[in-house]
Amino acid sequence: MRTLKAEHLGSGREAKHWPKPSLPEYAFIGRSNVGKSSLINMLVGVNKLARVSGTPGKTRNVEHFKVEDAWLLADLPGYGFAKTSKAERGTWKRMIDTYLLERENLQCVFTLIDTRLEPQRNDLEMIQWLGENSIPFVIVFTKSDKLNQPKVQSNVALFRRVLKKTWQNLPLMFITSSETRKGREDLLAYIEGVNAGWER
Repeated sequence: MRTLKAEHLGSGREAKHWPKPSLPEYAFIGRSNVGKSSLINMLVGVNKLARVSGTPGKTRNVEHFKVEDAWLLADLPGYGFAKTSKAERGTWKRMIDTYLLERENLQCVFTLIDTRLEPQRNDLEMIQWLGENSIPFVIVFTKSDKLNQPKVQSNVALFRRVLKKTWQNLPLMFITSSETRKGREDLLAYIEGVNAGWER
């Protein structure tokens, strides 16, 4: 597996603390404990680039990384973590909304979905919100190694059926596993394709 050159640029809750938007940027968002940090580490091939914790809710700011000196990656706080205070959740929501709506170099939001679960309301609400605000996104199913492949395909098909109730054209979907590295090359190829069309 090739390792990508990657570095942590900083952590911040406001635009003034975020890197200059001079490169194409990709954001990772999803429910707490969906495996964001593990997927980011798998994607770049660096085990400890993004902080992995057994306790959900550890990512509290927008964490920025630069990859291959060619693109930026943003790790956003997870949603749906009930043990976080209402005030903190409100702060996170305002920060995430501001980032997603105003980050001018944002090319795509990778919306992570736990393959093992039936469609969750807060995942569907996030997808709907992204669509309503015309924010480009793809769906990335995580932890596919935790199920047998027929069950993975069955759960993905169920998610597609639920989305079809409100979406005429479904978003692009990837099936991944941080353990087996499934989907890594597909995600990197997608990013490279978008980067090719980046206008400075």
